[in-house]
Amino acid sequence: MVISFQQQETIIYPPATSLEEFFNHPLKNAEWVDGKIIEKVGMTLLHSKIQARVSYYWRSYMLSSGQGGEVYTEALCRTNKQGRRPDVSYLDKHLLSQYGNADFLPQSFPLIAEIASADDSAEYLFAKAKQYLDSGCLEVWLIYPENQWIIILTKDKHLLLTLGETATTQVFLQGFSIAVTDLFS
Repeated sequence: MVISFQQQETIIYPPATSLEEFFNHPLKNAEWVDGKIIEKVGMTLLHSKIQARVSYYWRSYMLSSGQGGEVYTEALCRTNKQGRRPDVSYLDKHLLSQYGNADFLPQSFPLIAEIASADDSAEYLFAKAKQYLDSGCLEVWLIYPENQWIIILTKDKHLLLTLGETATTQVFLQGFSIAVTDLFS
């Protein structure tokens, strides 16, 4: 049985009996949200293009700056209550040495980017960002390709950036910056 959820996700039955069971047997392209297994669907070409660009720019900067670590797409992590797969995430060299060979990260990634799909509500993405920040993430980038906005969230700061401005990491992957125009062009 398949039921539509949030217009972009699909609940897959039967649900996992627990979050721990989900992490012991994770499904590809699926998250565990509020006791249900949710398949991530609805990625458009635009979404995929922005995801690839963020991954490329973060990884290029990570390597050129010598900060080390790794950049992931759709990697499974645990928040305080959910099993999530952020669109793009960065793991510094210290956490990489500790968890680099694990099947999933047992906490939120320190730096995460979520790219809005046409069907995502702002409220839904802000709720995800709050889950990440409440679970050890230090910085979340919410990227809205249709509006060409980047919203950067930390525990202490919220920034809204658009064309003609420069997005800069606030807490993690120190020194990274990109012209918003370059990300969306």
